[in-house]
Amino acid sequence: MKTGDWVRRAARHEGIVVLDRKHPVARIVPFKEEESGATFADRKLVRGFAKMAQHKGDSAGFISEDRDRA
Repeated sequence: MKTGDWVRRAARHEGIVVLDRKHPVARIVPFKEEESGATFADRKLVRGFAKMAQHKGDSAGFISEDRDRA
């Protein structure tokens, strides 16, 4: 059976437990919209992060500069 078949089967039922040598290693469960949480656009800034430095421009350059300072 192919992966897509297992995913569709899990979506139709309550889910599937994936076994590796008879030991459960993962679970494939149907997606429920109400479990998706807030979207990225709806996120709120955590209070502690508001004090972090704001950087304009290329973040890779900022990371390189910060690494070089350490």
